[in-house]
Amino acid sequence: MLGLTDMLKDGAKHFAGKDEAILRNIDATKQLSEITRTSLGPNGMNKMIINHLEKLFVTNDAATIIRELDVIHPAAKMLVMAAQMQEQEMGDGTNYVVTLTGEFLQKAANLLEMGLHPSEIITGFEKAGAKLQEIIESMVVYNLKDITDKKEVSKCLKSAIASKQYGYEEFLSEIITNACLQVLPKKAVNFNIDNVRVTKIPGGGVTDTSVIKGFVIPMDAEGTIKRMEKAKIAVFTMGIDLGRTETTGKVLITNEDELLQFSKGEEDSIRETITAIANTGVKVIISGSTVSELALHYIERFKIMLVRIQSKFQLRRVCKAIGATPLVKLGAPIPEELGYCDEVLVEEIGSTKCCIFRQNKEESEISTIVVRGSTNNILDDIERAIDDGVNVFKGMCKDGRFLAGAGAFEIEASRKLQAFADATPGLSQYAIRQYAEAFEIIPRTLAETSGHDSSKAISNIYAAHTKGNTNHGLDIESGQPKSVLEMDVLDAFASKLFAIKLATNTANTVLRVDQIIMSKPAGGPKPPKMGPTDADD
Repeated sequence: MLGLTDMLKDGAKHFAGKDEAILRNIDATKQLSEITRTSLGPNGMNKMIINHLEKLFVTNDAATIIRELDVIHPAAKMLVMAAQMQEQEMGDGTNYVVTLTGEFLQKAANLLEMGLHPSEIITGFEKAGAKLQEIIESMVVYNLKDITDKKEVSKCLKSAIASKQYGYEEFLSEIITNACLQVLPKKAVNFNIDNVRVTKIPGGGVTDTSVIKGFVIPMDAEGTIKRMEKAKIAVFTMGIDLGRTETTGKVLITNEDELLQFSKGEEDSIRETITAIANTGVKVIISGSTVSELALHYIERFKIMLVRIQSKFQLRRVCKAIGATPLVKLGAPIPEELGYCDEVLVEEIGSTKCCIFRQNKEESEISTIVVRGSTNNILDDIERAIDDGVNVFKGMCKDGRFLAGAGAFEIEASRKLQAFADATPGLSQYAIRQYAEAFEIIPRTLAETSGHDSSKAISNIYAAHTKGNTNHGLDIESGQPKSVLEMDVLDAFASKLFAIKLATNTANTVLRVDQIIMSKPAGGPKPPKMGPTDADD
């Protein structure tokens, strides 16, 4: 009798049935979720990852961990895709998705061992998910009323930053709030996260981090002029030099007068161009390529500051910060094409020379957070925390509702879903109960990473919730239940809702697979992966 592998090419693998396919998939997702689970919360452990390019990462950011792990197992890859989706949509909550999906599948494995069919488990999970969507709105504990109120915004950001940089959350939340409010448009919904830039400069401590309204580039200005105030700025995308002709020709010079006349023509041409630019009132020139020594000489004579930025991405951002139009042809710009900046100066931060475009009175579309730290790993980690904070701020602009953090929301959701399971007839009630119990993984992990007895902590929170204190979560300092409003531990409503939907869908997708058929991988070299085109991507 022919088997499935006889029909396929040599080297094809086939797994079927509960033990071979479903439980094997669940085991793979459990392994992946175990890696990131211990990084959850303020006291989450760091992971040391060396990727295929031998670059070292020391971080507790789940998005980075998952991105740098080359996962090839198909079921675990689904989990990776769900985490990446959460990162793209919300910018925060990736660890929540991975941990919750892993726990849902672990509970499903228990039910499969008991003899339930996967379709009954899926039905139960879908019912529980739908019920949670109904009741989640009633569990909102805080509403952000005014997005421009620094104190309120800073309070809401604290929780997201504490999970990455515990101890610096007060300081960093204020820094991020200032940076975001500087570039907040009149219609808050249109807030763009790309307008908050991060410049990392080694040296100093994290508390030396500051916000600059404008743009900062870690580079020196050309020439001797290092500072300009109330400056009109011209931006040229090409080099400031004489144009080269397309044809080549020979010039025969017989005496010194001819040689002087020949170079004089070049000099006159450049002088006329720079004079025309200077006559428009330009005080700063930004060039996107090389600047000849002759051009630099005339620029200095007209007391114009020169900055050379070779990255076209950085050039675009500078244009955004100063409101200039990048010009492709060398010549005198019209007033509409010029940018304006209150202050352009070269400042030494640590031992790095930085060119700062600072707007004191004018509106700037870009604000820059200058991050300081002793090592590159710390700088990278602070940048990730800032990135999460800015994403949470963007979420606030669209939806200002917040749920209780510190495991309070999860315990309350678990309580309500267990009551729903008791009222549900049929076999799906077992799946609903296990779905409800899966939420306990969040407070359990928070307690474990903080060094407290997890079973005791969870039972204490359950007791507090039974008494009616439904916004009591785990205080990681004492291990006792405490009001999240007192601790300022708030989780964004939209982010958590999206994470729970993703986790439920991913768990159901993995459970629906009952056969795995893998062809033999094609031989030959693998095509190279295209990386990001910009260093900031």
